[in-house]
Amino acid sequence: MSDMRELYQDVILDHHKHPRNFGRLANANRRAEGFNPLCGDRVTVYAHIDGSAIRDLSFEGSGCAICMASASVMTDSLMGKSVDEADRLFVEFHDLVTGESAQTPDLDALGKLAVFMGVREFPVRVKCATLPWHALRAALKDSEKAVTTE
Repeated sequence: MSDMRELYQDVILDHHKHPRNFGRLANANRRAEGFNPLCGDRVTVYAHIDGSAIRDLSFEGSGCAICMASASVMTDSLMGKSVDEADRLFVEFHDLVTGESAQTPDLDALGKLAVFMGVREFPVRVKCATLPWHALRAALKDSEKAVTTE
């Protein structure tokens, strides 16, 4: 358990300090904004969708380390996946951080996302970790409405 906690801290800090895919995506054909009023997190997710494939993905925003790291790992994990795969991973990630699913999460399949399992120990931080995912889901549905965690 201590190894997982250390990995959690390392990945969160690395992706917070050096976010991957950060910045406005010039060729985006989908975008959505998200806001977490409890923590002050703000995130905009940009996606270039070609057919059913996520060709490119990025984000902009500001917020706590968990939110920014979640967005960074999310964009890394979903690049090149299909919209259906992204939707399935959203459900798996949400179940992982909330602990709501009765099934044991497949940590190997989740890859680096598995380190976010530690978030479930801090329920107030679940909204921080899931905000980028909710924004992504809105973008994939081509929704113009901003998402909020409240």
